[in-house]
Amino acid sequence: MRAALVDGSHGGMVPAACFRDVLSAWPTGVAVVTAVGVLGRRHGCTVTSVTGVTLEPPTLLVCLDERSGTLAAVRRGQFAVNFLHARAQAVAELFASPRTLDRFAQVPWTPTPRTGQPWLYEAALAVVECQVTACSTVGDHAVVLGEVLHVEQQGVDVPLLYGLRQFAAWPAALDGAPL
Repeated sequence: MRAALVDGSHGGMVPAACFRDVLSAWPTGVAVVTAVGVLGRRHGCTVTSVTGVTLEPPTLLVCLDERSGTLAAVRRGQFAVNFLHARAQAVAELFASPRTLDRFAQVPWTPTPRTGQPWLYEAALAVVECQVTACSTVGDHAVVLGEVLHVEQQGVDVPLLYGLRQFAAWPAALDGAPL
């Protein structure tokens, strides 16, 4: 059965729920963006909008909610992207939660070597430290570009994925195929 066509070209916008449904069908990797804010307070949130932009200079793009305390900390100039491995679903859920508790008291972390951003070393297959080079508001989110300053990768691991409104592991990990 074919889904209904929803078109915003006749003066209306595509409903957010329809757009969210389309995006949920597209699987993506899961990361936690972390940053140190005012008075050294640590911030972090789960994201699925992360992509490489350029190799020269190496640059990442992340999208963060305009209301996010993490975005306010990122706007101070530096951030880290913790790319989660498949066993880190609980960490992804913790940092996606709207609860105001200290998430960093519940997970092991250490400052990144170059900029001192929170590195979720037990949950991350890699961490990338970035310097903000641009930030632009688009609707209810900010698109942040960060030049990569340092990368730490801990061996070879399987990434955590999110799609169809559920977490999953990279399929190669399920059948024993090499990465």
